Amino acid sequence: MTDQDPQELLKQKHELDEQKRQFTHFSRAVSGPGEVEAGQEFSHDRVPDDQNRMKSVENKRA
Repeated sequence: MTDQDPQELLKQKHELDEQKRQFTHFSRAVSGPGEVEAGQEFSHDRVPDDQNRMKSVENKRA
C-alpha cells in the first residue's frame, strides 16, 4: 500500500484529467468537422452477415 497523501493523489488525477481534456480538444480541432460521434462509426444499413446469423442460430439450439 502506498503512503501518499490522498490530496496529492487527487491533485495528480485532476492534472491528468486536464491534460486528457486538452488533448481531446486538440484532436477534435485537428480532425475537423468530419469526425463522427462515438458509436456512429459503423453503418447501420449494411447487409447482415449470414454466416454470423447462422452461428447464432446454432448457438441457441445448443
